[in-house]
Order: sequence, then structure tokens, then C-alpha cells
Amino acid sequence: MDYIQILGLLAAVLTTGANLPQAYKVIKTRSTKSLSAISFAMLFLGSITWVIYGIYRNDIPVMLANGLAGTLHGIILFIKLTAKNQK
Repeated sequence: MDYIQILGLLAAVLTTGANLPQAYKVIKTRSTKSLSAISFAMLFLGSITWVIYGIYRNDIPVMLANGLAGTLHGIILFIKLTAKNQK
């Protein structure tokens, strides 16, 4: 593993890890009233697009980071779209 891959993995850990507190809070509280469904739909689709790009480029940090981030965005979006009694 070269220094550029290590840099990519570090970036992946930091940017994907930034999504964990939000996902944890949404899963725990089921509260998404202050979150934008459009933003999370765009983040979800963007992450999936990055995964496809990473597959074609054979770029493991891009695939891993965006695969996990896309999963977190998808969970948040799903809860946002299915949560009851939000005003």
C-alpha cells in the first residue's frame, strides 16, 4: 500500500465517520424533522455514483467510503420518508 492509498483511506475514514453521529441520532430518536429529504436523496445517489466510479477505477478507498456513506445516507433517508407524526 503506497502513501496515496493511505491518504485516500484516511480521507475515507474521516468523511464517512462524520456521518456516523447523525445516523446514530436518527436511528435512536427516529427524529428527522430538521433534515432535508432532498439533501439526503442527493447524498445517497451521489454515494452510489461514487461507488460505481470506484468500481470502474478499481479504487478501493472510494468504493469503501462511499459504500458505507451511501448505506448511512440510505438509512437516514428511509427513516425520513417513513417516520410518522413529523410536522
